[in-house]
Amino acid sequence: MKLIELIIMAWRTIVSSPMRTFLTMLGVIIGVGSVITLVSIGRGTTAEIEKQYEGLGANLLVVNVMGNGRATQLDYEELMNLEKLPEFARIAPTITQASSNIKYDRTQEEYTVVGTNDRYIGMMKAELNSGRFLAQADLDFRNHVVVLGSTVAETFFGKYDPVGETINISGYIYTVIGKLKVQGSTLSGTSVDDSVFVPLETARRDFKLGSIRTTYVEASSAEDTTVAESTMNKYLTYKFTSSSGYTITNQDQLKEARKEASSTLNNQLISIAAISLLVGGIGIMNIMMVTVSERTREIGVRKSIGAKRRNILFQFLVEAVVISGLGGLIGLLLGTLLAYVWPFIYPDQTTQISLDVGLYAFGFSAMVGVIFGLYPANQASKLRPIDALRTD
Repeated sequence: MKLIELIIMAWRTIVSSPMRTFLTMLGVIIGVGSVITLVSIGRGTTAEIEKQYEGLGANLLVVNVMGNGRATQLDYEELMNLEKLPEFARIAPTITQASSNIKYDRTQEEYTVVGTNDRYIGMMKAELNSGRFLAQADLDFRNHVVVLGSTVAETFFGKYDPVGETINISGYIYTVIGKLKVQGSTLSGTSVDDSVFVPLETARRDFKLGSIRTTYVEASSAEDTTVAESTMNKYLTYKFTSSSGYTITNQDQLKEARKEASSTLNNQLISIAAISLLVGGIGIMNIMMVTVSERTREIGVRKSIGAKRRNILFQFLVEAVVISGLGGLIGLLLGTLLAYVWPFIYPDQTTQISLDVGLYAFGFSAMVGVIFGLYPANQASKLRPIDALRTD
């Protein structure tokens, strides 16, 4: 019997019991759809990390200080004096207070307050939507001025320009001098969108914040990054007498760490999705065993008029592959559709749909049909005609 005839026979069997066929394919549909969607999200995340990396540049260092007490405190003036060295372009020390209470009119929410200097906006490649960013005069005179991230501004002012308005931050009145454009999260995991920015010394005084914990350092060029990192190491080792009180991370390390974490998470999710394919395969095997039992007399009739064992084997094997392949095709379409609409559901996430992943997933679903359909098909082919014909 030709392959096309076997496929037609399999199709007739499938459409004769559409609900049972759909339930049989459901595990394969979910498995393939999940793999397509998750891989698309994972590749989109990786591409976004690459984009962020290129945007921030390869010459940015992030210094984090651990521990408490005066022995682990950084001095703002000392840090800024390092800018005089040729390997440094800009330095932006920061102090942070998470979940600060911010009020405007009748609206009250909690956002992160970042105390920093005028260099920060350029180093983070943030852009102003209106107004201005912090200036050196704001730091010198400890002005009560604030720049709002896009999310914060929208929460309190909607589409209205907040420049010139006053807000209450943890009991202190600040005048809004600027609003930032939407940026999204950076490689360091921070987000200017969900933060407000005030002069560093003003934040230290008002919110009783201690020492500088995070400092962003921009080397003069990508080639000077190694020299800048070495200089910072020498300064911090001298300051703390050891290297255990701080870490210096460059953009390559941040990039690889984020990519590795993203890859690990996606691999785990794909493994979970693959379980659906396994469950779907078991479902196919179960239904095929039932089908063999229901069609025992048909098998006996076919064998009695000359059908060989391989004919019966291929008949039921093709039927299993058609079921799993059809489920894989539906899963492929649904997964691609979901990957396409995902950014509309979650605007801060991107996806990257790849043809090769779809082909691999579809091929794997067909292989599931072969693997799990082989045993029922083999059992059917082994039936003796006389025993099959006696079955009611």
